[in-house]
Amino acid sequence: MFPSRISAELLFMFSMLFVGQSGLGKSTLVNTLFKSKVIRKAPGAGIPKTLEMKAVSQVCPPAVIEERGMEMSLTVIDTPGFGDQINNQDCWEPIIKYIHEQYEKYLREEILVNRKRRIPDSRIHSCIYFIPPTGHWLRPLDLEFMKRLGRIVNVVPVIAKADTLTLEEREEFKQRIRKDLQTHGISVYPQPELDEDPTEALLNGKIREKIPFAVVGTDEEHQVNGRRILGRKTKWGIIEVENTSHCEFADLRDLLIRSNLQDLKDITHNIHYESYRVSRLNEKMNGTPSQLKEPSGL
Repeated sequence: MFPSRISAELLFMFSMLFVGQSGLGKSTLVNTLFKSKVIRKAPGAGIPKTLEMKAVSQVCPPAVIEERGMEMSLTVIDTPGFGDQINNQDCWEPIIKYIHEQYEKYLREEILVNRKRRIPDSRIHSCIYFIPPTGHWLRPLDLEFMKRLGRIVNVVPVIAKADTLTLEEREEFKQRIRKDLQTHGISVYPQPELDEDPTEALLNGKIREKIPFAVVGTDEEHQVNGRRILGRKTKWGIIEVENTSHCEFADLRDLLIRSNLQDLKDITHNIHYESYRVSRLNEKMNGTPSQLKEPSGL
């Protein structure tokens, strides 16, 4: 989409942030995406009482994932406990602070006179936001959080545990969510204002028609028609995770780690990080005290 200023060496350094309340299957979906135990839950681990920085920054050591013969250094950040409290006022602040801290780390390296040829890149390239499968409208908490996140990171909303809804309920829910996003001016990826030509607009338009992605995650395999498939067994049959007629997991996976991988990185670097960089450098020039905050004018 944009002329990339990222060196080829950093092409496949990729960080994902997974946001959502407990019990929506975040860890399971991550492990399903990469067909490995990227996130391992500690036995008996409970819900944290508060969403502190230590919870937000539970970063898995970068895992090397091979995709179509190419290696990708992947970092996954989970946010256990988000939205689980009785009082969720300002519960997004630790997560937004964490995103800004990664921009700040990159900026500090970039402005050095003798900077490294390869700047470590821990910036968040995509944020997968889990929506509970209520079948109703988005909660005020989700609206406020996604609105704030959409200003600073690529937000990809998903309906978690979509197999709890019928196909008709799922489609009605998706339409309500899209209407909510539009009404409240919430920016989600891919942003239509960043489409640069008709071909790109057409391809991204097809993606936008599927947002939010209705997904199902599982690490269980079942025998179906003589082949092993990932799926969830119900009393009605087996929900095949990679079957696009059952759910949109495969579409989400293609978006994140295949078709739009470079685009997610480019928008992170040229739009979100650039906005942060300009804001911070203006602060330095004007003598404004250094602090992590949402860039003004967004």
